[in-house]
Amino acid sequence: MDFIFDTHAHYNDKAFNEDRTTLLDSFTESGILGVINCGTDIEESENSISLSEKYDFMYCAVGFHPEEISKANKNYLEEIRKMANHQKCVAIGEIGLDYYWVKDNKEEQKRIFTEQVILANELNLPVIVHSRDAHNDTLEILKKYKPKGVLHCFSGSVEVMKEALKLGMYIGLGGAVTFKNARVPLEVAEKLPLDRLLLETDCPYMSPVPYRGKRNQSTYISFVAEKIAEVKNLTKEEVLASANNNAFTLFNIKNSNK
Repeated sequence: MDFIFDTHAHYNDKAFNEDRTTLLDSFTESGILGVINCGTDIEESENSISLSEKYDFMYCAVGFHPEEISKANKNYLEEIRKMANHQKCVAIGEIGLDYYWVKDNKEEQKRIFTEQVILANELNLPVIVHSRDAHNDTLEILKKYKPKGVLHCFSGSVEVMKEALKLGMYIGLGGAVTFKNARVPLEVAEKLPLDRLLLETDCPYMSPVPYRGKRNQSTYISFVAEKIAEVKNLTKEEVLASANNNAFTLFNIKNSNK
C-alpha cells in the first residue's frame, strides 16, 4: 500500500455529491496520511472547514480563488482571518492570479492576491498559490512579500521554477506529469529538488493516466509519483516519502505515523 499526502483537493465539489462519505471513509484504510481541502470563496472555505472536522486526515485552506473574487465584499479579509483561526486550517488558499480565464480584472486580482498574502504572513500560515498565464506578476508579488507556500498544479517552465525555489517556495505536481504531451512538466519534475516537491490531485480535476478524463481522487497520486520516480531515477516509495515529509513540514502538521 502506498502512503500519500494530497496537498490540494476539492472534495466539496459536486462531482463527489453521490459518494463523498463512502469515498472519504475508505481513505483511512487506503494509505491516505493527509488531504488539504482548499477553499475558493467564503462559502467553499466554510465547507472545507466543515469537512475537515469530520476526518482526522482532512485539513483545510481558506481563501479567494482569482476566478471568484467578484464575490469578495469589503469585509472578506476579516472573514478569512476568522476562518483561518480554526485548528484544522493549515494555509491560506487557493489564492493567486489567473489570466487565462479572466483577463479584464488583472489589477483587482493582484490586489486581492496581495491582501491575502499579507494576511498569511501575519498569521504565519503558508499560501497555496494558483498561477495560470500569470507567472511574472505572481513571482513579483511573491518576491515582494516573501510568504512560505506552494505554487500548486505548477504549469511554468524550469526557469520559473528556479525563480520560485529561490524564494523558498515548494512546487506542487499532479496528473499533468503523466499526460502524453507532458514535456515541460516532466522537465520540471526531473530538475526539481526532492525536498521542494509536493504531490497533489486538484481533484476532481487533472486525473493522471490511466484515469485521464475521469474523476480524480487522492489514491491516484501513486501514478504521479511513479512517473516522477521514473524521470528522477528513484523508486516510487522514495518520491512519496519525500513529498509526504515536505507536506508535513510546510503545513506544520504532526506526522502521527512516525
